[in-house]
Amino acid sequence: MTTAAVSRAEAPPWWRGAVIYQIYPRSFADTRGDGVGDLPGITARLDHVASLGVDAIWISPFFTSPMRDYGYDVADYRDVDPMFGTLADFDALLARAHELGLRVLVDLVFSHTSHQHPWFAASQSSAADPKADWYVWADPRADGSPPNNWQSVFGGPAWTWNAGRRQYYMHNFLPEQPQLNGHHPAVQKALLDVMTFWLDRGVDGFRLDAINYAMHDRALSDNPPRAPTQGARTRPFDFQRHLHNQSQPEILPFLGRLRALTEARGKAFLVGEIGGEWARTEMKSYTADDQRLHSAYSFAFLSAPRLSADLVRSALAQWSGAPGEGWPSWAFSNHDAPRVVSRWQSATGAPLPAGLAMALLLTLRGNAFVYQGEELGLPQATIPFDRLRDPEAIKNWPLTLGRDGARTPMPWSYGAPHAGFTTGEPWLPISAEHAALAVEVQERDPASTLHLTRRLLALRRAHPALRYGALELLESGGPLLAFDRMAGMQRVRCVFNLGDEAIDGGLLTDWQTLVAIGADPTATMIMPNSAVLAVPGE
Repeated sequence: MTTAAVSRAEAPPWWRGAVIYQIYPRSFADTRGDGVGDLPGITARLDHVASLGVDAIWISPFFTSPMRDYGYDVADYRDVDPMFGTLADFDALLARAHELGLRVLVDLVFSHTSHQHPWFAASQSSAADPKADWYVWADPRADGSPPNNWQSVFGGPAWTWNAGRRQYYMHNFLPEQPQLNGHHPAVQKALLDVMTFWLDRGVDGFRLDAINYAMHDRALSDNPPRAPTQGARTRPFDFQRHLHNQSQPEILPFLGRLRALTEARGKAFLVGEIGGEWARTEMKSYTADDQRLHSAYSFAFLSAPRLSADLVRSALAQWSGAPGEGWPSWAFSNHDAPRVVSRWQSATGAPLPAGLAMALLLTLRGNAFVYQGEELGLPQATIPFDRLRDPEAIKNWPLTLGRDGARTPMPWSYGAPHAGFTTGEPWLPISAEHAALAVEVQERDPASTLHLTRRLLALRRAHPALRYGALELLESGGPLLAFDRMAGMQRVRCVFNLGDEAIDGGLLTDWQTLVAIGADPTATMIMPNSAVLAVPGE
């Protein structure tokens, strides 16, 4: 069955099954020579993104910010930080993306702001200010200590004392990221107005950062401890079950308000980032019944230290396609997680083949997020301590890989200074290993990860079964992962050997190979760490 044979009347909206390319603007392309990527740099390199065959781009925050958390501490939701350019630069980027057939998602941080946001300046000025309750304030305990035991993700208590108000203010992340009081009707209206501002500029959707942190338990109840787990805990945050500082039921009607706004303004796409103990449950409740978010993704794969067939089967089994069920999104790499080819190693310790990871990502039922450089198979970069910029990495060094190794600049050209990213000194160093995998190098190599990524994306576009079809897990055990994707009369079989030994290839008997990665399509065995995508034989 061809794409043309699928009834246009039955075709789902553009975002269902979309592939979305994440751009981390500090590290994509620098046009000014200051070592920091900018919006004109993104515009100049959009041809590369469009050539991949993705549907949309998601741009991490570029708003005015003191950059304590590199843009996720917003001081003005309605303007561009001068290091990235201007609103006019954003408008030019948006126009060019639309010319190339790319939709644009803006990253909105609605759980907290920067401590330099005018809203917080007003809130901390006086308990009588009209914005006094726009953030989460609480009196100290009788002994002067914080009001409860909540811990911050970045280490230490989730409370900081403010002498002016003689109260503590809450922050789930850095002290410079005070928590918005998402319960407050005026705060909700202000955030809806922010969304309206960007919709008026023509954006196509929003990625909502840490959206399950948007509200807290107003009783400020203590969090209970977590049961002991294997492995070292590097943060006080990891010792608690986060029943009360996140994941409150009042978030759901707020998401309904966001959805109603986007529906009224042209059906912009909403996808949420959801982390934590209840991520799977919240992914489903936040997307249920087509009333809230269109899609959501969790850290099921982003935090997994090793890929296994059981991990994938468990994630997919949660999404049966039942009536009223939402639509998932999946990501293997992003700016908050070590790059997948370094994080997921085989049982022998060898890096996971980049092409295998890309093939798996692009055949799962749901939307796929591809992080810049993932199409090149970039490994995690090694950053010396004196060059670290990430506050989380600095606090936890050397116990964790940190986020800087996934945020280093994009390599464009092997022979140019700093791999063609900048003419100045880059904000993070570019490794020789990354330069050797530059776009320019891989363009010349038909067997490169870049060309394989384009082939896989073209295959996904050509087969509705892969884009938005149903998924049926096949009976297989151990490291063999096999499933069929189906739409109408079309069926694509996806078989992955995620182990270190060859496995009988009986599941592919009488099937015609579309793509083989690390496998011989004529062999009777499926080789270790390989993948085969196939359709029924003629």
